[in-house]
Amino acid sequence: MSNGSGDDAEDWAAAGRGDGEAYGRVFDRHRDRVHRHALRLVPPEVDVDDVVAVVFLEAWRRRRSARLVDGDLLPWLLVTATNVARNATRTTMRYRRLLATLPPAEHAPDPADRHDDGAAVAAFRRLSPADQQVLALCVVAGHREAEAAEVLGVPVGTVKSRLSRARKRLGAQFTEQTTPPIPSATTTGGPR
Repeated sequence: MSNGSGDDAEDWAAAGRGDGEAYGRVFDRHRDRVHRHALRLVPPEVDVDDVVAVVFLEAWRRRRSARLVDGDLLPWLLVTATNVARNATRTTMRYRRLLATLPPAEHAPDPADRHDDGAAVAAFRRLSPADQQVLALCVVAGHREAEAAEVLGVPVGTVKSRLSRARKRLGAQFTEQTTPPIPSATTTGGPR
C-alpha cells in the first residue's frame, strides 16, 4: 500500500522544517488518491476539490504532528479526508435543512420582459441584411465609408448609395411604427 514511503518520510521531515518543495512533492504523490477517496464519501453537491484542499491544508498545518505509518503519509491523509468529507456533508445537510425552512422566493419578473426593444431597434430589424450591415458599420460602429467598403468588399460608391438608401428606409420604418394611425371620417362616423 505504500506509495514511496521512503520518499514520504524524507519529504515529510523536510516539510516539517518548512520546506515547501518537499511538501509539494508529497501533495503531487497523494492528491489523486485522496481525491478518489473523498469522491466516494461526499454527496454530489459537495465540491470534492474543496475537500482535498482542506485535507492538504490540515496536513501542512499539522506537519509536525501528522503520523506516518511505515514511513507513508497516505493513511493519515485518508483518515483526515474521511473526517473532512464527513464535516462537509454535515454542513451541506444543515444548509439544505435551513433552505427548506425558508419561504419560497417570489418570482420576480425580468425587467427586460417589461420593455420592448424600442421602435428604432424594431425598425432596424425589419431592414434587409445589406441595409443592416452598412448601417451597423457606418452609423452604429462609426467606421468611415472606405473602411466599410473594405469590410463589405464593395466599392466606396456602393457603400455611399447603400447608406443613403438604408437611412431613408430606416426613417420610413421608424416613422411608420411610431406614427399613430389617423382616424378617417368613415371610421369615426364623420364630422358632427
